[in-house]
Amino acid sequence: MTIETVDKIDAARMYIRGQWVPAISGRVAPSVDPFSGKPWMHVADGCEDDADQAISAARHAFDQGGWGTSTARYRAQLLRRLGGLIARDADRLAEIESRDNGKLLKEMRGQWAYLPEWFYYYAGLADKVEGATLPSDRENFIAMTRKEPAGVVVGIAPWNSPALLLCWKVAPALAAGCTFVAKPSEHTPASAIELAKLFDEAGFPPGVFNVVTGGPELGKSLCDDPRVDRIAFTGSTEVGKAIAKAAADNLTGVLLELGGKSPNIVFEDCDPEAAANGIIAGIFAATGQTCMAGSRLLIQRSVMDEVLGRVIARAKTIRMGDPRDPDTDMGPVANAQQFAKVTGMIQEALAEGAVLACGGPEDAPDGLFVAPTILTNVTPDMTIVQEEVFGPVLTVLPFDTEEEAIQLANNTDFGLAAGIWTLNIHRAHRMANAVRAGTVWINAYRIVSYNAPFGGFGLSGQGRENGKEAIEEYLETKTIWIELTGATRDPFTIG
Repeated sequence: MTIETVDKIDAARMYIRGQWVPAISGRVAPSVDPFSGKPWMHVADGCEDDADQAISAARHAFDQGGWGTSTARYRAQLLRRLGGLIARDADRLAEIESRDNGKLLKEMRGQWAYLPEWFYYYAGLADKVEGATLPSDRENFIAMTRKEPAGVVVGIAPWNSPALLLCWKVAPALAAGCTFVAKPSEHTPASAIELAKLFDEAGFPPGVFNVVTGGPELGKSLCDDPRVDRIAFTGSTEVGKAIAKAAADNLTGVLLELGGKSPNIVFEDCDPEAAANGIIAGIFAATGQTCMAGSRLLIQRSVMDEVLGRVIARAKTIRMGDPRDPDTDMGPVANAQQFAKVTGMIQEALAEGAVLACGGPEDAPDGLFVAPTILTNVTPDMTIVQEEVFGPVLTVLPFDTEEEAIQLANNTDFGLAAGIWTLNIHRAHRMANAVRAGTVWINAYRIVSYNAPFGGFGLSGQGRENGKEAIEEYLETKTIWIELTGATRDPFTIG
């Protein structure tokens, strides 16, 4: 697909019960290309009634449609078929998503080429879900467990990596035997709609996978519905808290992958060039719009000038522009609201005494661009150091000792990820154990895989995506006791 043909997408319908339907209200809403600043497609703008229809479809597919009792082999066949279709269309889907959220086309092509592996992995895992026979201290009983699908899952995806983070939820949920209602961000609905077309082509039964599009009203209706058994959400901590509160009213299980304020910790015994490259990749790749962004640079004072000098010099060469241009290094921020937040936080930090080492709101092209920004002279209690920016903004904090580095790294309510740069294997292990984070990279940053669990501590969320742990999020454990003798027993005794 060429960039021009992307303009012709007709997406003003939602996918419910295997059918393409408009919003019940008839409303549509634009999706804006962050680079041009203009709407490039329109989507159905759903509300409570549409949520009801989608949940009803998923509920029926699970309870009466046979998906909840389907064999793992059958589910695996469909997941593998879907993975193949995504691989076939990866370039086309990458262009669509780059147009919708402003991420680099070259990055999206790599992401979409890798994405089928999630469906292949969970297809292989589907028939590995097993119960156990338990040792019993009752001579006349056998006890065993079995794993059963939780039921209907609502998956709410963010705008920064819409398809990837949606599929982190969809693949294990369907492998477990759940049905699914997907709600993409209202800013980036295109990829979920395109995925639904591939689910249809792969032959998934009606209602197993549904897509509804709309804003916060739709999301609230999905989370409030007592027929939902699991809610899987990736996004801001503030919204995650609201979802958890709504889920609590119905005791709905939640999987929350939320914000981060992750440290990239550089020691004097690092490889300076590798560390500088890792710092750049950790914060300026994806325009800093990633929950795992290494937004806090903690750097040992003895190598601060050398390593930071390399980072600043490289940051100043980053080319901003059209995300579909292969020469572009960094695209725009994904939407106007986020642009206002990022630039406002930079201005606030400067007013509090931070020093601009490079970048800043004035050093960028017109439009939704924020230049790669590095702030020094910050203190650990500044807002820019404590709160997630979700943009290309790096704060720099020096340290002298390993103990001080640990204290600075853990001086946050978040705990999603951390990078550690050292060639000392003993220090690497000590730091990996001491830093409170769900993922720790040693001499690397921003590496994820379908088989490696991902999630955080504290305000970074609860539960784990990817790996064997993820499928457990969508399963219930049932214990079964079997009496062996058939003898009539005293009803007022146990065992």
